[in-house]
Amino acid sequence: MCDELAEVTVPQIWAGVDIGKEHHHCVVINPDGDRLLSRRVLNDETALLELIGDVLALDTDVLWAVDLNHGGAALLIGLLLSHDQPMVYITGLTVHRASASYRGEGKTDAKDAFVIADQARMRRDLGLLRPGDEIAVDLRTLTGRRTDLMCDRTRQINRLRAQLLEIFPALERELELTNKGPIVLLTGYQTPTTIRRSGAKRIETWLRNRKVRGAAALARTAVEAAEAQHTALPGEKLAAAMVVRLAKGMMALDEEIAEVDALIEARFREHPHAEVIVSLPGMGKQLGAVFLAATGGDMDAFGSADRLAGFAGLAPAPRDSGRVSGNLRRPRRFHRGLLNAMYLSALSSLKSCPASKAYYARKRAEGKGHKQALLALARRRVNVLWAMIRDGACYQATPAVTAAA
Repeated sequence: MCDELAEVTVPQIWAGVDIGKEHHHCVVINPDGDRLLSRRVLNDETALLELIGDVLALDTDVLWAVDLNHGGAALLIGLLLSHDQPMVYITGLTVHRASASYRGEGKTDAKDAFVIADQARMRRDLGLLRPGDEIAVDLRTLTGRRTDLMCDRTRQINRLRAQLLEIFPALERELELTNKGPIVLLTGYQTPTTIRRSGAKRIETWLRNRKVRGAAALARTAVEAAEAQHTALPGEKLAAAMVVRLAKGMMALDEEIAEVDALIEARFREHPHAEVIVSLPGMGKQLGAVFLAATGGDMDAFGSADRLAGFAGLAPAPRDSGRVSGNLRRPRRFHRGLLNAMYLSALSSLKSCPASKAYYARKRAEGKGHKQALLALARRRVNVLWAMIRDGACYQATPAVTAAA
């Protein structure tokens, strides 16, 4: 879902829904803040359709407000969209803070739903929820799954290092476990004795048969590590079996990551803005997919490049008080996945884009550190990408201007 800040006509009633896993609580209020309806409803299509009908029976001019825009709220949001009902999103943190200003210290679902409805009644700066296109929704699912797999892979590497360290620290120190070759090696050789007995030539042949690059160098590294340790530590046999199990788990994760990457690339290519996005130097298919998953690819939802930059956490927010002025900080609410994608694309663009190199060098000359300069570059690239998608135009490098002799 993307949220769009828009001027809307003032509705006659407001329906606030406190989202839960199994049940929601809905409170409807009028312009005076009086409760017209308060109901706990099952997160079920029939029950939700009945709720929507009852609310519309009170008044057809209604604005819905929810405190969650995914997960357990997906069915309700889908039903409201199918009935052309406008709705806004209020973050759970906003609801929690606003609750402190209402009478009573108790917390109930009914009170939270009332706070949600009342905040929607009083505020005019809330974003209207709008559906993302089918491709953007699919990319959100796929990129989310890829993030989970990469986190699992990192945890698996840490477990593998910890297990290997207990029986063979010399080998653990030498192997780069983020690469495929060392992982394949550990599925067959885990202890100093086994490696010394096999020798470098046999290990090299074994690795070559499994299509490992740099098999000779890896085999020599393993044998040198084995020559540095001649002591068999307690529990070595069982620990070696656990290393094999962890290494095979790593290989399975790598296979699934490759499959998800292929799905992401294929789905990304189907989006109408795909060609425009990847034309920007440093913005490949994976980062482009994250961009579409976060934004939906519809720049009308943001209205300007500044709003898009704020959504990505690249537009500083002022925090002035009293005599303190000009105090700019990163906003607390932003899309971290989008920020990461724009940061990585800026870093990658330094390898191939003269314009990015020049802008980065200028920021460093102004006294900014490496990270600050990259963030400034990412901010500038948001402007460029927003304009490219708005105009449907691919990136074209500006030719360098040669000074007249």
